[in-house]
Amino acid sequence: MLEKLFKLKENQSNLKQEVIAGITTFLTMAYIIFVNPMMLADAGMDQGAVFVATCLAAAVGCLVMGLVANYPIALAPGMGLNAFFTYTVVGEMGYSWETALGAVFMSGICFLILSLVKIREWIVNSIPMSLRLGIAAGIGLFLAFIGLKAAGIVVASPATLVTMGDITSFPAVMAALGFFLIIAMVQRGLKASVILSIFIVTALGLAFGDVTYNGIVSMPPSVAPTFMKMDLSSVLEISMISVIFAFLFVDLFDTSGTLVAVAQRGGFLDEKGRLPRVKRALSADSLATIAGASLGTSTTTSYIESTAGVSAGGRTGLTAVVVGILFILALFFAPLAGMVPAYATSGALFYVAILMMSGLVNVEWEDLTEAAPVVIVCLLMPLTFSIANAIGFGFISYAVIKVLTGRFKDLNLGIVFIAALFLVKFIYG
Repeated sequence: MLEKLFKLKENQSNLKQEVIAGITTFLTMAYIIFVNPMMLADAGMDQGAVFVATCLAAAVGCLVMGLVANYPIALAPGMGLNAFFTYTVVGEMGYSWETALGAVFMSGICFLILSLVKIREWIVNSIPMSLRLGIAAGIGLFLAFIGLKAAGIVVASPATLVTMGDITSFPAVMAALGFFLIIAMVQRGLKASVILSIFIVTALGLAFGDVTYNGIVSMPPSVAPTFMKMDLSSVLEISMISVIFAFLFVDLFDTSGTLVAVAQRGGFLDEKGRLPRVKRALSADSLATIAGASLGTSTTTSYIESTAGVSAGGRTGLTAVVVGILFILALFFAPLAGMVPAYATSGALFYVAILMMSGLVNVEWEDLTEAAPVVIVCLLMPLTFSIANAIGFGFISYAVIKVLTGRFKDLNLGIVFIAALFLVKFIYG
């Protein structure tokens, strides 16, 4: 049965190799089951229900990717998109989390349609590489800022907007320790470095009396507080178009970039550099987002951590299925997830920020018409505390700079349309 489903021999793999790869991938991305519920709880959502939704959405995404697309690519609620959900859509814009879930659901529907009718390639190809790199790096800075804020290392100031907090406080010291542990373990080749760091810092919090012991294993909490709670009626408002677009836009490029990166690492690209069964892979991602919104979590997307499993020998969808099963088993560790303090995940956020900013090395810094929009996106994303607004300013600045410098050939219909859309939004609110 496994041979028929996953073609193990054809892909030069076996059951043991795929299981080891699945465990490796899970350990590198399991931090999301602690970080995501904590982040969405800031939006007013029930943390226990979001924990269940996170595990189930990840399981659904992994199982569909493995069984339908037959790729060793794991999925889970995406970092950055959960921050946008909580701190921009709910926090800054003032929408309810039910409306935000509705926007995630609609973005999943749009993503599915784009994947099926092959418009995705046109959209991806129409957006300049510099803006893609800038958006990824900007989200990284946004996550780093959230991590510093959660640890109390950066605090509000009436004089300078932000300033340094008490870096000798227990949360600040533990957050810094967690970050240093991650870097040290990653450098030494430990696959589970992020989740191990979270466990170590949580254990220290427990030892120093800052964390209350609630147990390790129990039956999963109820998902009822968030299940099917998305508000689709409010999504039809004109002001929500940019929100849906931002969810869709970030997921689109995040998924596309991850698929290419994992495919290159695993040697899955054909002789023309294309990914076979790409429509199935994209459909799996969009279906996972739809399922995740229905359960009660932000956008579910493909994880670059899948490259760890591919490096460990993962070659087929069986790797993704193993990851999905492990996420289902994780449902029974809700008490452990509930004990994890915010500062234990701050180091993970900062580490993810480093990964997301690494792409800046590929920006054409000598070309100011390409570099300037990148800097604008990177700076405005954390400083305006808004992913959507930063993306909008990035597109507008790119178009304006190219026009003023006479570089009309660098513009295309996609860039002009998106820039105009955001310009109308900023003018008319």
